[in-house]
Amino acid sequence: MKQSFPLFKSNSLLLSVAIILVVVVQGCTLDNSNDKPLIILTHDSFDIGEDLITEFQRDHNAEVIIQKGGDAGEILTKAILTKDAPIADLIYGIDNTFLSRALNEDLFIPYRSPLIDQVPRKFHIDPEYRVTPIDYGYVAVNYDLSWIGSNQLTPPKDLYELTTEKWRGKLIVQNPATSSPGLAFLLITINRFGEEGDYTWKEYWSDLKSNDVKVSDGWSDAYYTAFSLWGGDRPLVVSYSTSPAAEVYYSEEPMDSPPTGVLMTKQAVFLQVETIGIVRGSKNHKLAERFIDYALNKRFQEDFPTRMWVYPVNKKALLPKIFEFAPEPDPKPEVQLNVSAEDLDEWISDWADIVIRR
Repeated sequence: MKQSFPLFKSNSLLLSVAIILVVVVQGCTLDNSNDKPLIILTHDSFDIGEDLITEFQRDHNAEVIIQKGGDAGEILTKAILTKDAPIADLIYGIDNTFLSRALNEDLFIPYRSPLIDQVPRKFHIDPEYRVTPIDYGYVAVNYDLSWIGSNQLTPPKDLYELTTEKWRGKLIVQNPATSSPGLAFLLITINRFGEEGDYTWKEYWSDLKSNDVKVSDGWSDAYYTAFSLWGGDRPLVVSYSTSPAAEVYYSEEPMDSPPTGVLMTKQAVFLQVETIGIVRGSKNHKLAERFIDYALNKRFQEDFPTRMWVYPVNKKALLPKIFEFAPEPDPKPEVQLNVSAEDLDEWISDWADIVIRR
């Protein structure tokens, strides 16, 4: 903030001193201020405490603008379309499902934060540090326990079971072209059923299509509109392993256990790692580096678990007690990294041919 001083017209010496002081103070202020706001493009689920953003702004004499742009696939598309004239300095929320496409488009410049050493190596998903891991979660099929009990059914135990008559018209998924959990679920099915053999992932999706699977563009619409827990008609939804904990946390009435369950069997879960990266062409990359450092620190990492319902990557960060309702899979799946942008494009196109265009 620029400061001003009164000018003493009656005394030329005092006037000269005052002018010098004004120039010096203004010069120092400009050297330590950030004239341009730091713009962070992120998904609609991004949520961090206002006090943390205020603290960063105060400490760096800067303005932070959070620009939400839909699901992860949508913000990636926006970043690609505007990469010659970037609309943001940082992108928060590109995960390992869409990462190869982002890196293939050369969207980010490298930055290795000094705090990255507090993050387990398995989450260092780009050896060049064009993106920095920030949080992680597990994509899986969630189910409405009350609906299942009322209809005298038992929860599904395997992905293949979702193609049976028992679950006809009961599952909602997200479009993998626009939604990161939707793409994660597609990758789950490709890993589970493979691309060769008598029964591939394509046959599986053809069976889901025949079994009246419903597709939404993003997670919010799938969970809060179509899922039976929130008034929809579908008791199965692709979501996260932390969703049951969130239901307990936000419940108006105290709960001893979650109203939802998760299909957590082997080969039915995807480990999703979200990242943050500095956009190539940013005019504010030094401040962007400081924000990445800030996002990796313990205070920031402990703030978002009950906001975005993901796990912190900083191993020093503590989880809130409510995460006892969000246990991690055992055994934990590996981080899937060896997916090329070309493979993704082909799989999504093939998926659309089967589920949307047919």
